[in-house]
Amino acid sequence: MNKCLSYANDKTSYSSPKSKHGRTLLGSTLTYSTNWILRSISIDPSLGYTLPGNQKTNDVGVGPHPHRGFSPVTFVFKGNVEHRDSRDNYAQVTDGGTQWMFAGRGITHSERMGKELAEKGGKVEFIQFWVNAPAAHKMDEPFYQPISKEETPTYKEDGIEIGVVAGNYQGLKGAAPTFSAQTLLRGQISKGKKHTFQIPQLFNMLLYILDGAAIVNDSTEIKAKDMLVFNNDDEMVEFEATEDTRFILLSGEPLNEPVASHGPFVMNTESEIMEAFRDAQMGKMGVLIEAF
Repeated sequence: MNKCLSYANDKTSYSSPKSKHGRTLLGSTLTYSTNWILRSISIDPSLGYTLPGNQKTNDVGVGPHPHRGFSPVTFVFKGNVEHRDSRDNYAQVTDGGTQWMFAGRGITHSERMGKELAEKGGKVEFIQFWVNAPAAHKMDEPFYQPISKEETPTYKEDGIEIGVVAGNYQGLKGAAPTFSAQTLLRGQISKGKKHTFQIPQLFNMLLYILDGAAIVNDSTEIKAKDMLVFNNDDEMVEFEATEDTRFILLSGEPLNEPVASHGPFVMNTESEIMEAFRDAQMGKMGVLIEAF
């Protein structure tokens, strides 16, 4: 079985031998072997947060901002997220869906909640993480792909549902395009049910629990807002839910490239970061004027 390299929860901040950067789980930055930069997890100890209502769309979410060099990815669990960008893309992704945007050479976008949700209020729960791109593709053409729950291939057995967002799992292929080998999963496992995750041994892998509790590899107990990072020493991870549990599992082949990250840009060198800021200020990443 693939052993745990490290463990964290929402009160933990630490460094790992595999990372050049410190890790904090919530509201800050995690860099894991150049595959992902986990920027924010928008959940609290209960089921998310509630918009109070009586707001306008431009009062909620994040307004126009640029990105370059990676893919910001959002898993939506409750509520919705609206995407607009400088390349005239628009979509609203709801419960069970995924927003996948490859920033490439540069794009400007906004992330809002929908008009009805802003006006009437309601629960919102989502996780956003950043998928790094290999150096050879960082300046490729940007693209945006919304993926609904219905468009997410889902592995099902009694008490187990696992959505395949990217990569291949249990004979299913995720809809999200990637520039390196990855398997990105989101799902839920009912209390008392067991599942063996089989992920290529080469892949870096982390497991995050939104809510519930489980025993991993017959020895490690995890609960809501806990995260496990695994060694690359086996393909198998045994998972037994001791409560109804929701989770995400991120895995991918290491890029083994230097990472320079600052603000909304993820590149390989500091000079590339400086160039990104200059290009954004010159309007080379597009302009987004929101219309609601």
